[in-house]
Amino acid sequence: MIPTNINPAPRASSNSNVMKRFLRCGWVALIVGVLSACGSAPTTNAPWVDIARPNPVDRAERSDRVEGPRGSVITQAKSRWVAVPWTDLPGFAEDPLFEAWNAWLKSCERPVPPLTALCAGVRRLSIGSPEAQRAWLQENLQPYRVESLQGEVNGLLTGYFEPALDASREARAGFAVPLYKLPASLGARKPWFTRQEMDTLPEAQAALQGRAIAHLADPIDALVLQIQGSGRLRILQADGSARWVRMAYAGTNDQPYRSVGRWLLDQGLVKDASWPGIKAWLAQNPQRQQELLWSNPRMTFFKEEPIADINSAGGPRGSQGVALTAGRSIAIDPGSIPYGTPVWLASRGPQVTFQKLVLAQDSGSAVVGAVRADYFAGGGAEAGELAGRLRQPLLMWVLWPK
Repeated sequence: MIPTNINPAPRASSNSNVMKRFLRCGWVALIVGVLSACGSAPTTNAPWVDIARPNPVDRAERSDRVEGPRGSVITQAKSRWVAVPWTDLPGFAEDPLFEAWNAWLKSCERPVPPLTALCAGVRRLSIGSPEAQRAWLQENLQPYRVESLQGEVNGLLTGYFEPALDASREARAGFAVPLYKLPASLGARKPWFTRQEMDTLPEAQAALQGRAIAHLADPIDALVLQIQGSGRLRILQADGSARWVRMAYAGTNDQPYRSVGRWLLDQGLVKDASWPGIKAWLAQNPQRQQELLWSNPRMTFFKEEPIADINSAGGPRGSQGVALTAGRSIAIDPGSIPYGTPVWLASRGPQVTFQKLVLAQDSGSAVVGAVRADYFAGGGAEAGELAGRLRQPLLMWVLWPK
């Protein structure tokens, strides 16, 4: 559920749950990059629209072709939307819309006006053909190009995912890294204790007594989970059995986020600041583990939610309060795009190209700006790989009721 600079920050997640997360990184993600097998395969051969700011002449020409009120502009707190024709949306005719429709049905569980009025049609077309869905979109919605208030159309796309890890309910040999639920005294002290203070101050340790939900084997895995804002744990039982649970975002200690990868780079200790690179450095310098972890004072707290198994449908709940859909949910800045808004996303990088319909269902403290999105890649290591390599240009169009 939650930086726009070189340091990954709390991510995309909710103000209410999975997230106020920091920007997440994948298992192989550069921890110094901004975030952070999808449910939908990226398009790689569709026509592409240049990632470039249109000049004033281009913009004037485009407004002549707008299918809504000529020159129509909607201003949000952090963005402006400029009406454009459907032909401006790259790849619109090729997207298999049923995947996005499933995500849209989830948004209709907690719809936001004026999008609420669309939900009857969304439900009616849930088993419709892509052609029927496309025709309905064109009949009922108007595309608007998302720009900054200064008219900039270029933005940034990053990714996040939901880790899947082995864990133990009790602290024991091999599983000694706790994941905590919210401390009872969290509201009485803001900001709450730092990560270092939680490890060293008797007052903080007393407040955390009995608050551990589960224990992981690796402190870096725990840090990844905290940065992503949620994850799935396979709880190992004493009899050898196991069951899956979700660690969902519950809150933070309100301390600032600091990238441990940036800390290592700034000191010249590593050249590879990926998660594997950080683990390799720790294997050679185990005596500096606490120093590394303490360089990031931010701590994420969790709450437990039941899930059937690692393959069960549905991701964690985002800021809108609905389950995220791999490949079709994004985190946005709600000052630019309201929750539940259908968004056409176009992004091309060295390995991945997206031209697809997504739903704005999450947010994060590091997802800030008009043309800014964090792409939910799904759960597990493969999704982590995709999330980790996503840092590329972005264009966005909102689809708004006529």
